[in-house]
Amino acid sequence: MRAELALASAASIAPRPVTLVAVSKTFGVEAIAPVIAAGQRVFGENRVQEAKTKWPDLKAAHPDIELHLIGPLQSNKAKEAVALFDAIHTVDRPSLCEALAKEIVRQNRRPILFVEINTGAEPQKAGVLPENADAFLRACREDYGLAVSGLMCIPPVDEAPAPHFALTAKIANRNGLPLLSMGMSADFAIAVQFGATHVRVGSAIFGHRG
Repeated sequence: MRAELALASAASIAPRPVTLVAVSKTFGVEAIAPVIAAGQRVFGENRVQEAKTKWPDLKAAHPDIELHLIGPLQSNKAKEAVALFDAIHTVDRPSLCEALAKEIVRQNRRPILFVEINTGAEPQKAGVLPENADAFLRACREDYGLAVSGLMCIPPVDEAPAPHFALTAKIANRNGLPLLSMGMSADFAIAVQFGATHVRVGSAIFGHRG
């Protein structure tokens, strides 16, 4: 997997380091432990509650592990999310911004923050619409004091991903954001070509979920 990622990065227009986020959602400690033993140190989980059952002991045993929240976050889970996760990829609404800002100050812990962009304007998905992204990012900074570092997107499954990655990169560039969480098992190579700094890969590492 790392070799494939390195090849994709080398072939991109502007090669730069890419972080592999191993998506361990639904997999237990017995499946995660061999991946840690193989040298992987960045993992992604979809739900706060599931992560709480697996990761505190694993992180205590491996202090260099980074844990990323890549699924939707309820505002009432902000306290637990800030305490547990090193990065949150799904900032998408004012109420969550307010909750995160409060906990970041209270806990004096600052996870890396990504704003999720709903590039396909899909009603069933979370995320900020592209036309609202600039204003939302400005509010994150000016109204809530959040240090947003990047953007995240999940293209519609029935559309070519490249235009969605390109749009997300364009929004990031004009807002001075260095990080892009784009691409999963099926399309990470394309995402890297468009500047992804973080790719979220699950099935290619852990196998298909039952």
